Amino acid sequence: MKKFLIAAAMSISVGAASAADIVDTAKTAGTFNTLVTAIDAAGLVDTLKGPGPFTVFAPTDAAFA
Repeated sequence: MKKFLIAAAMSISVGAASAADIVDTAKTAGTFNTLVTAIDAAGLVDTLKGPGPFTVFAPTDAAFA
């Protein structure tokens, strides 16, 4: 679990460094498809593509299995 949290924190910080938004970062990673679907269903895509700052604790698809 500790390794997962470190990896998630690093992927979010890398995404922030490259100026990618949360939604694009999640789509590009390929392991957050359930999260991306939920963001879309909730109508939050435009919000999370906005200026922020935002923090999202993103479970991988495996967490929903």
